[in-house]
Amino acid sequence: MITFESLGLSNEVLQAVKELGFEKPSEIQEKAIPHLLTGNTDFVGLAQTGTGKTAAFGLPLAQLVDFSSNSIQALVICPTRELCNQITEDFKTFTKFHKSAHIVAVYGGASIEGQLRELKRGPQIVIATPGRMMDFLDRKAVKLDNIKFIVLDEADEMLNMGFKDAIDDILKFTPKEKHTWLFSATMPTEVARIAGNYMEDPYEVTIGKKNSSNVNLEHHFFVIEDRSRYSVLKRLLDFHPEIFGLVFCRTRTQTKEISEKLAKDGYNADALHGDLSQQQRDAVMGKFREKTIRILVATDVAARGIDVNEITHVIHFNLPEDIENYTHRAGRTARAGKTGQSMLLVNQRESGRIKEIERLIGSRFTHSLVPSGREVCENQLFSLITKIQNVKVNEKEISPYLPKINEILGDLSREELVKRFVSEEFNRLFDYYQNSSDLNKSMSERGGARSEGRDRSLDDTNFTRLFINFGSLDNIHSREMMKIICDKTNISSKSIGRIDIKREFSFVEVENDIALTVVDGLNGQMVDGRKMRVEKTEEKAPRERSSRSSYGSSGGSSSSGGRGGSRRPSGDGEKKSYAPRERSSYSDRERSSSSRGDAAPSRDAAPSRDSYGKRPRTSGDDKFKKKKY
Repeated sequence: MITFESLGLSNEVLQAVKELGFEKPSEIQEKAIPHLLTGNTDFVGLAQTGTGKTAAFGLPLAQLVDFSSNSIQALVICPTRELCNQITEDFKTFTKFHKSAHIVAVYGGASIEGQLRELKRGPQIVIATPGRMMDFLDRKAVKLDNIKFIVLDEADEMLNMGFKDAIDDILKFTPKEKHTWLFSATMPTEVARIAGNYMEDPYEVTIGKKNSSNVNLEHHFFVIEDRSRYSVLKRLLDFHPEIFGLVFCRTRTQTKEISEKLAKDGYNADALHGDLSQQQRDAVMGKFREKTIRILVATDVAARGIDVNEITHVIHFNLPEDIENYTHRAGRTARAGKTGQSMLLVNQRESGRIKEIERLIGSRFTHSLVPSGREVCENQLFSLITKIQNVKVNEKEISPYLPKINEILGDLSREELVKRFVSEEFNRLFDYYQNSSDLNKSMSERGGARSEGRDRSLDDTNFTRLFINFGSLDNIHSREMMKIICDKTNISSKSIGRIDIKREFSFVEVENDIALTVVDGLNGQMVDGRKMRVEKTEEKAPRERSSRSSYGSSGGSSSSGGRGGSRRPSGDGEKKSYAPRERSSYSDRERSSSSRGDAAPSRDAAPSRDSYGKRPRTSGDDKFKKKKY
């Protein structure tokens, strides 16, 4: 059996390996380390994310660098600040038993002055992002004259992110006598060009096929309607009670929107996107690594460099803009020898691109069906039973209560206790999912006017349409309108149908038998210093795509769900939450900046109000004054 000792590593490095708990080298480590330890070769390593590439080049550098010198001898270039920090921490561990080792991270979004001070202390190894390194080179604040080794980590991602020119410029500042080590998950043309221009007869190691995916990774795709994407996402999250996953979106706007929806619906979710400061990104990633956040919604760029071995699922809310990015997305799971699932949501038009991705990754997709409500109930139920079976009992703390508990439950047999315990949870789930729709079938075949999940306002005769004098100019969105109505009238969100937010007013559909209750309960209520005016209107909403909110809250008792987000039933027809909500922390700025449907103008853009806090009447208000209700 191949061991780290048999690879030729020094005692100091082997001590660090032992402390890390590494037992057997991965395939890329086994094949790369002996060649890199010679210190006289250029090298190309092609392997999927999560296969141990950092140790494959980090352990040899920990042995080859002269830590008695105060000059920079090794430079590692990587695409993102997250990856930069992770590699730096790994290198500090690899060099733990070299007392004079000094490793410095150089990346954007952090204090330049602090990084300059660290560079002046004479590090032997620098890990940097291309942009910040070029900044220091332009300032002549760093010298690369003594570089012996340069590592380009995640080279394909750096090129995808537009760092080609920066990499070319950085390499020009390094001596010709250096050795270049290039590591990448894929080998596109531009990466091959770098190898051809800056490397001399490199030794190449390929783990699996070029551009292939991890063999421990399952690939699934679900053919759905575009309008049901969010409902399908929730159904998949509910079907996997122990999920710890990533959800990929194309844009930062969509990322914020989806993460806020999930948080509102009670999932332990947060977002990672380009609008976050470094401090906010670090906070989000810290909570994700600690599993305080179970679902991380991210853009392709923001998620690059995420190195968390326990991720169980990657869900692609949309196809990536660049098909090659699928490999990088999916590579965030099935790491370090673990298994994982990659689940892709596509409409019928996009399903044709599955073959293209299969050719790229060298693996087959399984066409899977979105689970039914009953299947979700079963998975949730047996997950709960398993959790109860494995729960650790604190005998000392529970003992004082046992006599009273036995007195209350003493007349019940074991079978009755099990039935009642299971029914307490199962009845709630079954009641919520019993009328759930089949999300694998075309929505258009069922009437065309469906919103997420079950649309309770398809039957117009059961709903009354109300006019409310608040709209997007008041920074009111569907979710806020739903909350206002439920809070101020004490009705369930299940009784609310479509919500149509206009610029200066809104239409809301509510069940006929509570329409007067809603009108009476809202009229005269103060919201942001202005009185609400609510009236019935006989005008019905057009029979086309609903803009009904997918948010809501409901009263009633709750119980713990113990999954990727505890949830309790909420207002749309899809499964939301059946336990107390645990919301992710968002700044007010982030909450107000997300968009859903029609984008709401800034509060600053709203008309000025008079001294009584009333907004001047607009043409929209005049229009409705003329209507008879």
